[in-house]
Amino acid sequence: QVQLVESGGGLVQAGGSLRLSCAASGGTFSNYAMGWFRQAPGKEREFVAAISWSGSSTYYSDSVKGRFTISRDNGKNTVYLQMNSLKPEDTAVYYCAADTAASALRVGAPQYDYWGQGTQVTVSS
Repeated sequence: QVQLVESGGGLVQAGGSLRLSCAASGGTFSNYAMGWFRQAPGKEREFVAAISWSGSSTYYSDSVKGRFTISRDNGKNTVYLQMNSLKPEDTAVYYCAADTAASALRVGAPQYDYWGQGTQVTVSS
């Protein structure tokens, strides 16, 4: 059983930055692809970014490409999401997730096996 705990959310002005962290325990973190998703009020959960088990491959949604960076430290069992140039439309609860079976990066939420509890990001205009 894999446990994921996100941290680093908060309130920031438009144009600002935040770095989210997701600490994993209970599994073999270095074997898993990891993803970040977000869910705004009244909207479906949407894919944000994913990273391969080694960190050599990443993939981003068009809405965050060039502004967000996903990375991981397998020695610390942690995945990060650096968010720059934040916009009010980035406001959402952000979730990290582990994909234990992937051979390629995937964007569908149902394909991820384990989820964190989420951390709120609010961007004011």
